[in-house]
Amino acid sequence: DRVLVRVKDLTVEKADEEVWVRGRIHTSRAKGKQCFLVLRQQQFNIQALVAVGQHASKQMVKFAANITKESIVDIEAVVRKAHQKIGGCTQQDVELHVQRIYVISSAEPRLPLQLDDAVRPEVEGEEDGRATVNQDTRLDNRIIDLRTSTSQAIFCLQSGICQLFRETLIRKGFVEIQTPKIISAASEGGANVFTVSYFKTSAYLAQSPQLYKQMCICADFEKVFCIGPVFRAEDSNTHRHLTEFVGLDIEMAFNYHYHEVVDEIADTLVQIFKGLQERFQTEIQTVSKQFPCEPFKFLEPTLRLEYREGVAMLREAGVEMGDEEDLSTPNEKLLGRLVKEKYDTDFYILDKYPLAVRPFYTMPDPANPKTSNSYDMFMRGEEILSGAQRIHDPQLLTERAKHHGIDLEKIKAYIDSFRFGAPPHAGGGIGLERVTMLYLGLHNVRQTSLFPRDPKRLTP
Repeated sequence: DRVLVRVKDLTVEKADEEVWVRGRIHTSRAKGKQCFLVLRQQQFNIQALVAVGQHASKQMVKFAANITKESIVDIEAVVRKAHQKIGGCTQQDVELHVQRIYVISSAEPRLPLQLDDAVRPEVEGEEDGRATVNQDTRLDNRIIDLRTSTSQAIFCLQSGICQLFRETLIRKGFVEIQTPKIISAASEGGANVFTVSYFKTSAYLAQSPQLYKQMCICADFEKVFCIGPVFRAEDSNTHRHLTEFVGLDIEMAFNYHYHEVVDEIADTLVQIFKGLQERFQTEIQTVSKQFPCEPFKFLEPTLRLEYREGVAMLREAGVEMGDEEDLSTPNEKLLGRLVKEKYDTDFYILDKYPLAVRPFYTMPDPANPKTSNSYDMFMRGEEILSGAQRIHDPQLLTERAKHHGIDLEKIKAYIDSFRFGAPPHAGGGIGLERVTMLYLGLHNVRQTSLFPRDPKRLTP
């Protein structure tokens, strides 16, 4: 009949209540006739005291002290108000006075890494000479690393991003779709694609759901979105590239101008940022204890600059680049800093990219043949979305593909999608892991990928 109580719900309002709590033994410390335990659930923890008395014998105190770290236990206890705040615990005003303790699952005595080391800020470790845990050790022992309060907070917030993305778009009248991830031709038309054996032939892992999003627009769905894995066979060993990531994809028909879509996507991201501020302050603060960062700033409505304006800002800062040259990663970051200084925002849109640096399916700007109806969105100076108005006329699409030297036979299915009447439309794809990384001010996308895949990592 026992009901297990959550650690985060144990507050002074529950003082003197008898409760059952399940958690992991984070630390234990015996002192004379008593043993202090720290019991952990996800990112929350509480001190528990086992002391010789009416409910506990010397043998019970000794038993509690010998339970290995990370073992799962059930504790029957009375909630007591603490005489002074308990440092190192999230529940600082109360502690548990243990009456019974049961080991549900015992952990091996030797752990591959210590959780206290894994949540220690690197600067603090360097100053005090205490251990910190490097990235490879974390990823090799990911199950243990994911138990840390920081990791728990990161992935709780990431779940919130998906939830807010879905909530916002459904409220805006979008339909969620599920697209194939095994496809017959490279979805981006490039070489960075994984080939898989498919019965007696070959298939590819989807680099993007774009074709299928566009097909749904052609099928009069008007507004669609999807959340799912995206695969890129790029040998990029950088802080922000993965070979498999989660894409938050949007596609939408518009009436008069592609900025209708740009504004809708930007507002969706703003609603996500606002929702994170409102619902996930505990998680944001938990992460910032280990990885200090300035709070994420954004404007409403979102700042939109034209590409030429961005180039002008870079040139003023001493960067030499051509009008039709794409932004390098260092220039992206520099522009992000310049925008933050001038407009006080970490989130902005760069519009009207040069046509020469965009894919063949990007709609040229009717007012300027050298520019395009395309845009990127940035957080803290790094791109999190690339999008454009798509060419919906098969003849123009064929011409642009030829101009790019693309084998028309390989994209025949794509071009044929528009032969039976297609409304003007635009969209884009957002990288979930990048959004999480940049919102929290983290420095590596592997911190925000549950089990990351990159050119050098395929396990666990």
